[in-house]
Amino acid sequence: MWRMDDAGEDATDELTYAATGVDIEESEAATAALVGAVGESSGDYAGLLDIGDRYLGLATDGVGTKLLVAEALSDYSTVGIDCIAMNVNDLVAAGIRPVAFVDYLAVDEPDERFAEQIGDGLAEGAERADIELVGGETAVMPEVVKGLDLAGTCAGLAAKDALFPGSAEAGDALVGVPSSGIHSNGLTLARTAVTRDGSYTDPCPFGDYDTLGEALLEPTRIYTDLLDPMRDHGVNAAAHVTGGGWTNLDRLGDFRYVVDDPFDPQPVFEFVQETGNVSDEEMHRTFNMGTGFVAALDPADAESLADAVDGRVIGHVESGEGVSIRGLEL
Repeated sequence: MWRMDDAGEDATDELTYAATGVDIEESEAATAALVGAVGESSGDYAGLLDIGDRYLGLATDGVGTKLLVAEALSDYSTVGIDCIAMNVNDLVAAGIRPVAFVDYLAVDEPDERFAEQIGDGLAEGAERADIELVGGETAVMPEVVKGLDLAGTCAGLAAKDALFPGSAEAGDALVGVPSSGIHSNGLTLARTAVTRDGSYTDPCPFGDYDTLGEALLEPTRIYTDLLDPMRDHGVNAAAHVTGGGWTNLDRLGDFRYVVDDPFDPQPVFEFVQETGNVSDEEMHRTFNMGTGFVAALDPADAESLADAVDGRVIGHVESGEGVSIRGLEL
């Protein structure tokens, strides 16, 4: 069970995401500046284009600094799954069925070994997501990239009446679905914590992982299987719990989100918190903490949806603002 930490008196400094190099507020400000320059687009998790009788949805994302863990272990076999997952999950959150994916691999020098591993991971991710890989690009840029970077773009389609309304309603129930672990967000904080007094190759004291690095490389869960059940149960809005942790619920609309029965975090989160002396608030503002996807819908349909997606009712929506979870106000 998750326990609130009392590590405030720890002799080591408390780690924060911003202190390790990623300031969410600065990132959001930079994104707002970019959007202001190019203009708003329809959609939140995905860009939407009206193509007549349907919408074309587009999402783009990458693996982030999880690649540094893969590099340290010389194991790139799972990062392709992450790359696809981070894109298709955003489309699913908008009610769009992912159909095709293109990847972009930038390297300082070509290497057949890791390229093959990445390709295998992309193929596995595409199979899990039930989409087609339709091409990609490999760019060799030694003066721009150190090591490698992996990103991609996913296209999806939705009938005009198939999109979720896009906003929760006061009184809605929240149905949550477990994550597989840290996924591909917050790795800068997680990596710094794990390597503070150890290394990625240290034996892992929890789970079925041989090393700590393997625990961090657990691939992001893909949620395309949730799409049909969510449509069938009249979901109003959905959130992929990604960058920003539990504050992602704010993307469901301007309400207060009370989460009183979330899934327990996997042991990797407790390890990161203890080794990094990370506050409870920072953990929940950075990581998914065991729940990777949330849907808001009429309470009358919530238990049925939870059964259909192997999730559970984790809370409710009410008037107000902010997110309340595990005694924290985010």
